[in-house]
Amino acid sequence: MKKNVLCFYLLLLPFFLCSSNHARAQQGTVKRPNVIFIFSDDHAYQSVSAYGSKLVQTPNIDRNAKSGAIFRNTFITNAICGPSRACLLTGKYSHVNGYMVNSGKFDIDQEVFPQLLQEGGYQTAWIGKMHLGDIPYGFDYLNILPGQGQYYNPDFVNRQRDTTRIQGYVTDIITGLSLNWLKNRDSSKPFFLVVGEKATHREWLPALEDLGIYDSVDFPLPETFYDDYKGRFAATNQDMTIDKTMRLKEDLKVHTDYVASGIYNRFTPEQKKIFYDYYENKISKSFDEQHLTGDALLQWKYQRYMKDYLATAHGLDRNIGKILDYVDQSGLAENTIVIYAADQGFYLGEHGWFDKRFMYEESLRTAFVMRYPGVIKPGTVFDQFVLGIDWAPTILDIAGIRPPSAIQGTSMLPLLKNNSKKIVPWRNQMYYHYYEFPQPHHVYPHFGIRTTRYKLIRFYGGADAWELYDLEQDPRELHNIYADKKNMKIVSSLKASLQKLIVQFKDDEALQVFGTPVKESNHF
Repeated sequence: MKKNVLCFYLLLLPFFLCSSNHARAQQGTVKRPNVIFIFSDDHAYQSVSAYGSKLVQTPNIDRNAKSGAIFRNTFITNAICGPSRACLLTGKYSHVNGYMVNSGKFDIDQEVFPQLLQEGGYQTAWIGKMHLGDIPYGFDYLNILPGQGQYYNPDFVNRQRDTTRIQGYVTDIITGLSLNWLKNRDSSKPFFLVVGEKATHREWLPALEDLGIYDSVDFPLPETFYDDYKGRFAATNQDMTIDKTMRLKEDLKVHTDYVASGIYNRFTPEQKKIFYDYYENKISKSFDEQHLTGDALLQWKYQRYMKDYLATAHGLDRNIGKILDYVDQSGLAENTIVIYAADQGFYLGEHGWFDKRFMYEESLRTAFVMRYPGVIKPGTVFDQFVLGIDWAPTILDIAGIRPPSAIQGTSMLPLLKNNSKKIVPWRNQMYYHYYEFPQPHHVYPHFGIRTTRYKLIRFYGGADAWELYDLEQDPRELHNIYADKKNMKIVSSLKASLQKLIVQFKDDEALQVFGTPVKESNHF
């Protein structure tokens, strides 16, 4: 009899084990945190008050930082829109994921981390700007802008590639669609949602309610506004200055063409009237009356740029507040990670520029704040070097999914659990590579290494030059000290470290350029 009973239980044992494993899996799925990743476009960290900006206040980005952590040294590995998103999705450098320039097309057949989240039981969604030239797999729900998208009455494309035009302002619409998805999702599963904002991309069109909110403000000129680019050949030959490149009509809306423009011919009559009254009857009229030339014209352009850019950012911050409010009021707060990041940095007049691309600090560094209840203590500050390719393995690790070995980034979870304590081994240098040349903006391709103190950059593709900066002595990167003989040991050490990084990340193009001697006739 005992033998029969034992056999009976042995027969049932696999069932109990399977049931137990399934129960644990279900329990684990329920407990795994949700992730909301708010991803803006070209939003400079210098315009975020949590990063010390005195230009404006960003109360909702700051709110997310205060309830979690701010990362002060987050760097992008290729500072340009589409490639930055490809690095996010793959956790790999541009030369590995194949999407190096905006004019390219993302290879959707390669693995992206949302696919692994799907397989692990997560619901996945991307709403807003994606800008990859194609639609990758791995998302249960998609409602994205085609290409760059439009600020007003934008078109959206779904998973089935159907296009729908939605009336209104793009930031408000993206937020509304995101909140609707959150409210109607399968609440039995954890989720990963990307809120892909178009703001603050060129041509910096604010919401109607934000027109003119900074008209009474006179923004101070950056200390490097009148940079002469001495000793920096690539900087001298770029095409992204406020002075020469920024357009009065298209960028600053002075006597813009409201009839032929693809931006404005989609406006409703009411929208057009409000816009026309502000930019034509107020801004353009004032401009005509002043008869500006020389430095006066340049500084006027800077002020108009800042007023429109920051007004656009104001609407972004307001909508981030709506998402945070929903998370806090819906019962999601305790188990939902909320991340805010920009796809790269941006120039707000530093060096006389707008746009990004260069390995200089303003475009290399990006905003990144993270709320992680129960793990990150509110008010934590991380000074460690974090890269855009780290975001994918971090989210996978948080979800309990082992990051694939092919991912080149490193999970930040050990850092997060230790709340920035130095006991966790971490990188003290980073590698960068930019490719898009000559159009737009004529920024030469380059790669380089940044350490806690130094930055060494190799320009090629026509520039053929090295640059070295001591970030302690020269944080604004005005003095290229590569040719100074007293820095030979530093250069030699940095080059050795750079070569190791190039080999580590399997960057064959950089390795070939690295081994090419710089001509004596180059410009240091």
